[in-house]
Amino acid sequence: MARASSVFRCTECGAEQPKWAGRCAACGAWNTLVEEAVGRSGGRAVARTVVTARPPVRLSDVGSAQLVRWHTGLAELDFVLGGGVVPGSLVLVGGEPGIGKSTLLLQTAARLERAGIRTLYASGEESPEQLRMRAARLGEETGGVSVVGETNLDNILHHAATLGAQVVFLDSIQTTYTDELEGAPGNVGQVRECAARLMRFAKETGPTVFLVGHVTKGGGIAGPRTLEHIVDTVLYFEGEATLDHRVLRAVKNRFGSVDEIGVFRMTGAGLEPVPDAAAEFLAGRHTGVSGSAVTALMEGSRPVLVEIQALASKPGFGTPQRVATGLDHRRLAVLLAVLERRGGLAVGALDVFVNVTGGVRLLEPSTDLAVLAALVSSVHDRPAPADALFLGEVGLGGEVRPVGGLERRLAEAQRQGFRRAFVSARSRIASDLAVVGIEHVGELARRLAA
Repeated sequence: MARASSVFRCTECGAEQPKWAGRCAACGAWNTLVEEAVGRSGGRAVARTVVTARPPVRLSDVGSAQLVRWHTGLAELDFVLGGGVVPGSLVLVGGEPGIGKSTLLLQTAARLERAGIRTLYASGEESPEQLRMRAARLGEETGGVSVVGETNLDNILHHAATLGAQVVFLDSIQTTYTDELEGAPGNVGQVRECAARLMRFAKETGPTVFLVGHVTKGGGIAGPRTLEHIVDTVLYFEGEATLDHRVLRAVKNRFGSVDEIGVFRMTGAGLEPVPDAAAEFLAGRHTGVSGSAVTALMEGSRPVLVEIQALASKPGFGTPQRVATGLDHRRLAVLLAVLERRGGLAVGALDVFVNVTGGVRLLEPSTDLAVLAALVSSVHDRPAPADALFLGEVGLGGEVRPVGGLERRLAEAQRQGFRRAFVSARSRIASDLAVVGIEHVGELARRLAA
């Protein structure tokens, strides 16, 4: 019996090497080479020409009737997908264990089935009996969804073709395997080959395929990096275990905008879409308390208002602490240095704690002015204006710079009841809000201390 040959493949870039090394020669990543079997025949498969049933056509000949989307019945999911499910697409949904990936897809399957779209839910982690127990907790009528407990990809594709499924849910790609390759489910070769076959299945026969992907400790989807390049759409399900809301973020979408988010609330009956994300993140905010400021993030095309809290106090021991939740600690260190050197506010000897409420992470520099406003408010123990929004990027010289998407951010703030906006003095915008131009962080410190 011939022994299957193997190669070492990089999980980051997919490059092959004949033997293991600590560093990939192609992309330079460390400890990413994983051994995988080439095939059961002891060598590589011989390339062959495949004649497809659909000949090439001109784009002008593609009728608009073919460009349809299926609505899932979950408004936030449709929004993140760009308007609904595109037939023949491959969607990857990743997230931490227990975040609600399977719940979301089971609810989606139930609503699509009720809309007359045939679905198949294939689970390699739960039996049909266990799926029935989980479905009983949901506030959805899931009885029409066809389910199968299967991990063999050939069997899953056979069931999908026999059933005539228009949407296939596969939970998860790491538990699926094909007999064409050796190796346990979840290894680099199995994940890549199963994803490639599912992509061909979706493109050639028309069904949409949703894949559940587990994440690693680093936060990325387990398996080769090429998995995210193969699929059409990559969605990350985010959220804190202690919070009720979940955020579905599109990091790749061939049929819509990237960085769009959908907000859901986890309830005993499953996930409920939250139509007003800004109000959700500001829920529970207390006005009249020092160390609080509100800013507006741009999540794709949607502005979202979040509260930033800061606390500055005398240190309990020698070295002052710098603790940031939802904000890069290096960015906090830069802002503290600018505030002390350019703003004239002594914070170097104080403990500083900054928290972004709702489990949101600040990734764009437009929130710098709000962080400094919260810090100034806490140091002076004077509340910042409760009806004010703070928007601006702060440079090392203390200057406040304009931010993009200002019109949409201010319009959302006005809708939420805000009346003032502190922005860069160089911003040129007409708004119904009272716009306060800030040229320098020293000016911000004086205004809030007055």
